[in-house]
Amino acid sequence: MAITAQMVKELREKTGAGMMDCKKALQEVDGDLEKAVDLLREKGIAKAAKKGDRVAAEGLTSVKVNGNEAVILEVNSETDFVAKNEGFQTLVQELGAHLLAKKPATVEEAVTQTMENGSTVEAHINAAIAKIGEKLSLRRFEIKTKGDNDAFGAYLHMGGRIGVLTVLEGTTDEEAAKDVSMHIAALNPKYVSRDEVSAEEVERERQVLTQQALNEGKPENIVAKMVEGRLGKYFEDVCVNDQAFVKNPDQKVGQFVSAKGGKIRDFVRYEVGEGIEKREDNFAEEVMSQVKK
Repeated sequence: MAITAQMVKELREKTGAGMMDCKKALQEVDGDLEKAVDLLREKGIAKAAKKGDRVAAEGLTSVKVNGNEAVILEVNSETDFVAKNEGFQTLVQELGAHLLAKKPATVEEAVTQTMENGSTVEAHINAAIAKIGEKLSLRRFEIKTKGDNDAFGAYLHMGGRIGVLTVLEGTTDEEAAKDVSMHIAALNPKYVSRDEVSAEEVERERQVLTQQALNEGKPENIVAKMVEGRLGKYFEDVCVNDQAFVKNPDQKVGQFVSAKGGKIRDFVRYEVGEGIEKREDNFAEEVMSQVKK
């Protein structure tokens, strides 16, 4: 069967694959468009597998809220350039909608689930890899629920470089919840309140502060008192309730929320690529290596 330019164009629009790949696929399946789509997807999955050793440490975080349920997720790409790609951004939104609808417990469970379009999450991501040309991955997510008298605070910094989802109890003030999320994005606390900090962590910090004070030559009889004072400063660093509110430094975050009639129940803060060991490449050398091929 003769393969026309219109057939190639249609297949390219459906898959985003290159023109020559589309032409070859149509020739292999004697012009059957659906079989050609499947063939390119299969090749795309094989192509995706070859990218497995690459480091995907860029990408986006996203927060999706639907009534009393919300999800925060991180999807990684290899470059910041691709993170700005409309196709990648659409993928992030599609994954967020799926996670909120199906509520898998883990990423491993999520990638095996079937999406609305009939493909698995893994296959859907692989199709995007074939189209975009970079390793992409759903790295992590958390689903939160709230009551009718509570509020979600969703905030994305720098278009999704940092994402925060906060749950306030006892108030429906979403603007206040968003303000708290903005604060969390800026100051990166680890806990809501002091009672969440483990006894082991407090004791470890106490030992460090004690040794610091002794090394400074402070008399032993006042070291213990000094250490307790410095522990208070430590709690201010790691507990959001104890932190000075970025919008009003004269007020603690906990006081701000209390004035709204609520309290912070929970928060999740994702920063793209945190904890991933990034590969240090010489970009100019990489470009030259591509040119020489």
